[in-house]
Amino acid sequence: MKILSINTGSSSLKFSLFNMDTDEVLVSGLFERIGIDGSCYTIKNSEFKIKEDAELKDHADAIKILLDKLIELKIISSYDEIDGVGHRIVQGADHYDKSVIITDEVLEDIIKLSDLAPLHNPAHAIGIKAFKSILPNTPMVAVFDTAFHQTMSKDKFLYAVPYEWYEKHGVRRYGAHGTSHNYISQTISKELGRDDLKVISCHLGQGASVTAIDSGKCVNTSMGFTPLAGLVMGTRSGDIDVSLVPYVMEKEGLSAGEVVTALNKKSGFLGISGVSSDSRDIEAGIKEGNERCKIAEEMFVNSVVKYIAEYYVELGGCDVIVFTAGIGENSAATREAIAEKLAVLGVKIDKKANDVRGELKCISAKDSKIKLYLVPTNEELMIAKDTLALIK
Repeated sequence: MKILSINTGSSSLKFSLFNMDTDEVLVSGLFERIGIDGSCYTIKNSEFKIKEDAELKDHADAIKILLDKLIELKIISSYDEIDGVGHRIVQGADHYDKSVIITDEVLEDIIKLSDLAPLHNPAHAIGIKAFKSILPNTPMVAVFDTAFHQTMSKDKFLYAVPYEWYEKHGVRRYGAHGTSHNYISQTISKELGRDDLKVISCHLGQGASVTAIDSGKCVNTSMGFTPLAGLVMGTRSGDIDVSLVPYVMEKEGLSAGEVVTALNKKSGFLGISGVSSDSRDIEAGIKEGNERCKIAEEMFVNSVVKYIAEYYVELGGCDVIVFTAGIGENSAATREAIAEKLAVLGVKIDKKANDVRGELKCISAKDSKIKLYLVPTNEELMIAKDTLALIK
């Protein structure tokens, strides 16, 4: 069976087509600048890579080109070979604790929840509608980033604010990256042959979050009402004192929205270093003696360590700490810095084993009290697997 995994952005569409008999990626790619001048797309697999300019007025244009290219490239012989389409949905709130077949009601809910993810849910809805117009008889599945975190208890997901804010407006911790953390949980359980593991999953990339997992279920997670909370990130501030917002509004003559935009898009690595939001540029700056890059990296490491330590206590111990996503999979220096600060917990990294990028591997020393693993995440495969399970 062939399943398409789709991640629709406001001006982009990322996809992977899987052969679910083998979990093989048949082809993947990205459509960029949809509805904007200079639109283009990339389609690739192990045998070829195509990058072309194309007029993409809307997402329907992108999807039509995608499907026609799959036929032209002989990946499929007709649209009928696509057995299902799985859509990544950022925000499902507490309406959805698992993936679901997309009905008109589900689509309406995704649109209603746009207030909680204004940059994401409206784009997801556009992608769903566009696919439905071209593949009206193909089953489609919504895979929610927030679903995995719905096992958190109230004392973990509530904020200490007036309770009616939660009852009336849904003010609570929702988390994000749930599809990735779920994949990590399942993969490390399979790798170690146990389903009762206490896992601290560190999804470290431009967006970053740490999740405490006990026996496959989320206990707590660092992101909050929105993805702004938690760790220092590429352009996000992470946790701050909210009184900072009116203070900066007054001092800088900004609106609340402008301050929140700065906290989301001009902070984190970028805000502290003044150089870049990319951790690779931060590491290069450190080598060149840039003090602000050094501070940015230290702040990021400190924020990760803080949450790992908190979740170690909440879980009552920990069997394995997993690093994943762009920084987690590729930055040996960051993994080592985090491990060194966790030495008080008996954590020891094997520097030779840690000299690795993007492959599943144990990177802890033999006498480490907590195992350290690098596990490449695969959210697209997780989406495809959920889609296959539901359409079957």
